[in-house]
Amino acid sequence: MTKAKPRIGFLGVGWIGRHRMEAALATGAIEAVAVSDPSADNLDAALKLAPDARAVPDLDAMLALGLDGVVIASPSALHADQSVAALEAGAAVFCQKPLGRDAAEAARVVEAARAADLYLGVDFSYRRAAAFEAADEAVRSGELGNIFAADLVFHNAYGPDKPWFYDRALSGGGCVMDLGCHLIDQALGTLGAAATGGVSSRLYAGGQPLTPGGVEDYAVAQMTVNGAAVRLACSWRLHAGQEAVIEASYYGTAGGVSVRNVGGSFYDFEAARMDGTSRRIIASGTDAWGGRMAADWAVRLADGQRFDPAADGFVAAARAVDAIYAAA
Repeated sequence: MTKAKPRIGFLGVGWIGRHRMEAALATGAIEAVAVSDPSADNLDAALKLAPDARAVPDLDAMLALGLDGVVIASPSALHADQSVAALEAGAAVFCQKPLGRDAAEAARVVEAARAADLYLGVDFSYRRAAAFEAADEAVRSGELGNIFAADLVFHNAYGPDKPWFYDRALSGGGCVMDLGCHLIDQALGTLGAAATGGVSSRLYAGGQPLTPGGVEDYAVAQMTVNGAAVRLACSWRLHAGQEAVIEASYYGTAGGVSVRNVGGSFYDFEAARMDGTSRRIIASGTDAWGGRMAADWAVRLADGQRFDPAADGFVAAARAVDAIYAAA
């Protein structure tokens, strides 16, 4: 007898939601049962990807269908409550980052997944880019010796185009929450740490120190992660001379490794191994990494994956973001 595919609902099917939907469906591991979005155009586009799915008005209507999982790509302020509601209804969750606007919200979701023994995924998509994976392998292999420093950079020359990103109550924060969280998650995973310490930071908006209640468009922070001095810089609308500047570099006593975006691209990366003054490329080229986290979640769910304790890492990353805001 053929095993039934998990029945999935897609909550929020704007550009990112549809892209993750397409990647998950392309695995052939799941079935799209329902889609929901306030935009009729978004719904029409999503139903072209899954003609047999039905459009429903909200999460409650979606969960009433008895789904096995929900993919959430709604505004950040909704992530935690929607994720908990889905998990408590018996549906596994794949959520866009951030999982919560702070560590308390993220922890509430992880505990709901643990209590229900359901698989929880968060779309920290840069984890699955080949260049980042190559850098991670170089660090974890021990070939770089003792890692004592890391530089993380994410500048976006445009900034978000949706008003809620600029409302702290809705977004949880500015460029650190939007961009920096990706590289913080990356660094914690690569350096094998569940906590950060010694955090200091400066946050700015419009070139001036951030005032209470606002959202930052430029941030610098330093923290200690597993003994390594980690520096983070991120921004929206910086005069960077290109669309994006993205970098994650790790320096050890026996060498270094660096991931950088190519030509200002948000999508193309190369990884280089450094020894003294020499540099050699260890990963490069076109790499369709954006939907891999969603695809992996779909496949693992179909294979029977239950709660994965690695989800505690989502809370660790959120605590590091909280520490940056608190230190400022």
